Amino acid sequence: MEILILNATICFPASPFFNKVCDVLIVDNQIDTIVLSSKKTFVDMKKTAKVIDAQKAVLLPSLVCLRSHSSDPGNEHKETLATLANTAQAGGFSIVCVLPDSNPTINSKSAVEYIINNAKNLPVNLLPYGTLSQKMEGKELSEMYDMHLAGAIGFTDANHAIKNSSLMLRALQYTKTFGAKIAVHAEDINLNAGGRMHEGNISVLLGLKGMPALAEELAVKRDIELAKYADAPIHFSHISSKGAVEIIQRAKKKGLPVTCDVAIANLCFTDNDLLEYNSNLKLNPPLRSKEDKKALWNGLIDGTIDAIVTDHNPQNVELKDVEFEYADEGMIMLQTALSMLIANAPKTFDTSLLVEKLCVNPRLHLNQKMPLLEKGHIADFILFDTNKTWTLNEKTNASKSRNSMMYNKELRGKVIAAYFKNNLQTF
Repeated sequence: MEILILNATICFPASPFFNKVCDVLIVDNQIDTIVLSSKKTFVDMKKTAKVIDAQKAVLLPSLVCLRSHSSDPGNEHKETLATLANTAQAGGFSIVCVLPDSNPTINSKSAVEYIINNAKNLPVNLLPYGTLSQKMEGKELSEMYDMHLAGAIGFTDANHAIKNSSLMLRALQYTKTFGAKIAVHAEDINLNAGGRMHEGNISVLLGLKGMPALAEELAVKRDIELAKYADAPIHFSHISSKGAVEIIQRAKKKGLPVTCDVAIANLCFTDNDLLEYNSNLKLNPPLRSKEDKKALWNGLIDGTIDAIVTDHNPQNVELKDVEFEYADEGMIMLQTALSMLIANAPKTFDTSLLVEKLCVNPRLHLNQKMPLLEKGHIADFILFDTNKTWTLNEKTNASKSRNSMMYNKELRGKVIAAYFKNNLQTF
């Protein structure tokens, strides 16, 4: 099969055609020819090939999300593996790392195999995490080595903080022996007990108990010291505060093997957005101050923060359409990720950085090969039209849940085609 992409703006790192408008021919799922659009090389082929006129839309490597919640198994009314994959594909993600907080948890070899086997024929690669502790209870280590052999890409207790320092240290020491990675949700749960949002002027104004940034920062400090003692790598998931950025920045300058990511919601919203008590913005970690948001963007730009994650978290309407205090945490993000980033990114955050944080660094973290836009390489890319407007609604939403701040709102920037796993899908 021949597929011809016309007039695409190339945004593949290290490509000699970077930032140039090109035509790309794909034959039998492999890149065959890339030429400048002005050369009009494929005039005759337009009659036989499947043609997509990108109209200068951006062609970039498919995206990778290091952190997404799944409701399958156990809560398939929120999301199934199939709808998770369809939502990811519509957002341009070819790889999604699935957190283990399903019901039952991904706590054994068979649970890991359930995700892998059921994802084989889906349009996206779903890579399962295993739990760090048994049933995410924070008491005993899980069967990490067995899960690692079964295909677990790392270990985490999702949004459950590891309170026991001894357990965290043993986990770091043990996983180091077979090269597995630990992803940490940094939170001092005692400081955050009863908290509903970021502690600050807005929480006082709204009369809601706050979650201080200190709760995250103390946990980050502790776990860096434990990782240093164990001489083991550690990854901090969805950091949210200025202080956490500064602590991780200092650790990196000392040469410690520390990496981290930030969730899109914390890059796009602040606690000021909670003035109307919108329960879709009840998240963990919470939305913080404008100063924290600015520090997160600066951390991405200066290299302190390695990756951006969606933290996609489907919830059914009964858990969200309640008073803010009683609502469950989480928001669906996979399908709107790029649109929201484009709308909120500062001018200094360019396309190269976006590719680095959503395509390159996540693959390095997972030891996955980076797609190349070169002759003979398998086609693996998306087309993103930065100017196309669309609305996330009942007709366009691929998720089974609708807990999004962007629901029924016009968005600018849309994935118009996705080509990965030997499959072209247009939207």
